[in-house]
Amino acid sequence: MDPIIEEGYARLLETLEDLQAKKEESASELRGNMGTLLARMAADTAPVVKQIGLEMLRRAKREASGELYDQVFYEKKMIVLGKGDPLPYRPDDPTKPVDAQICVLDEDGAFHELMYTNTDIRTDSYLAALAPEEAFDIYGYELVFMLYRALYEYAEMDEELTAALARTLEYIGS
Repeated sequence: MDPIIEEGYARLLETLEDLQAKKEESASELRGNMGTLLARMAADTAPVVKQIGLEMLRRAKREASGELYDQVFYEKKMIVLGKGDPLPYRPDDPTKPVDAQICVLDEDGAFHELMYTNTDIRTDSYLAALAPEEAFDIYGYELVFMLYRALYEYAEMDEELTAALARTLEYIGS
């Protein structure tokens, strides 16, 4: 083979190795800063949670038919960001199994882990605050995606509503 081609090929392999090293370094740095990214996204999303969030069930009694009554909800609205594998029991009461375990963001921009226990006569929950780093360790990149998706869908709905209002005003004015 021609020495110029061999030298160029060797340089190309070196460039690829350098790029791979930089990519691994950047990915490692990003993983180390995921808590910071999540905290910033949560703070920016918090004002919207009051509008798009849900009132999450705190506890309720259950009729024989399975219907809930005497429902009590958490004071702050929340958006659901991820679902995890349920722990065998709740941290507040080891006698209560966890039937559903989810990560939520409240209207103050705080992450929480919400655990539900269902019995024949009652549904109740346990809400525990999570630091952004803890939330990422448990629920992973899904949290970043869901925060982005929540804002994206909210913006789409807002655009549709604005367009509908403009059409209505145009109709009234004509």
